[in-house]
Amino acid sequence: MNLSVAAVSEVVWVLGIVAWCIIRYPFERRAKRVPIVSNRRTGSEAVGLAAALAGLAIVPGFYVATSWPAAADYAPRLWAIVIGTILLCAAMWVFRRTHKQLGRNWSITLEIRKQHELICAGPYSLVRHPMYTSFLLMGLSQAFLLSNWVAGMAGLIGFGVLFIVRVDKEERMMLEVFGPRYRAYMAKTKRIIPYLY
Repeated sequence: MNLSVAAVSEVVWVLGIVAWCIIRYPFERRAKRVPIVSNRRTGSEAVGLAAALAGLAIVPGFYVATSWPAAADYAPRLWAIVIGTILLCAAMWVFRRTHKQLGRNWSITLEIRKQHELICAGPYSLVRHPMYTSFLLMGLSQAFLLSNWVAGMAGLIGFGVLFIVRVDKEERMMLEVFGPRYRAYMAKTKRIIPYLY
């Protein structure tokens, strides 16, 4: 393995995780101060969040720290690092914009907060779930940055599990709370990929 190319890609991945933590921290702190009106947490949601955490942070972090499983390595490519870096920058941009747009409405789990509002501006004008869009972009960037079949693909698998177990429940919750307004919003927007899906 070309260590210099591999090392650069791993450093970029680590910087992405650091950026993710820096972006999320102040919103997480502020969210704790806003009372929760309705909590829809379920066991399947916990599984989805755990899968996303494992796939986007724990498995690749373990690989970066230990190089295990080295048997799944393949030769890193400079073009893949460039694509992965671009995707990671896009993911962080969407991630930040989504948090800013949500403001006091943000929650890590399925919760409705006091004076919860339906957000339809910013990234929400293009897709209903831009936070998932950022996770998808992170998973794709990880696949390009980490030249290991296990660690590289773990992010997309983790994202997929979270998306499958949670997005329908999230949309049902929003329909219960916002009714026809959310249904009209659904008719105008795609789920996570603008103009496609």
